[in-house]
Amino acid sequence: MRRRNESGQVTAFVAIFMVALIGLAGLVLDGGVALAARRRAGNEAQAAARAGAEMLDENAYRNGNMNALDAGAAEQAAADYMARADRGAAVQPNAAGDTVTVDVSFDQPLNILGVFGVGSITARGHGSARTAHGITQENG
Repeated sequence: MRRRNESGQVTAFVAIFMVALIGLAGLVLDGGVALAARRRAGNEAQAAARAGAEMLDENAYRNGNMNALDAGAAEQAAADYMARADRGAAVQPNAAGDTVTVDVSFDQPLNILGVFGVGSITARGHGSARTAHGITQENG
């Protein structure tokens, strides 16, 4: 009975298994990084919108319109907040009426999936906030 030469078969199996294992680890670890980046983008967009919603139009406020925004100042405040929070983020603030909306996006580098050609993802977030004037009705 002759034996086949089986040298090298274990090496090929181990190499394929290791690539699969690294890919799985990349999906788990970098998937967590991607989810955290998405959450961070949403949180930063929401906070920037709240910063913008604080910019009331003082003249309108003095004339009785309690919730009128200074649109230019609100958009600038949202952009300034994002510049302090994340300099690399693209921000698109929009103020209309009594509402400020902010869309944020930034590139999040990945750790392990770069080996497979996926170096980064784009995380996007959306936030909105409205002005509100303290007490809106009497309790009696």
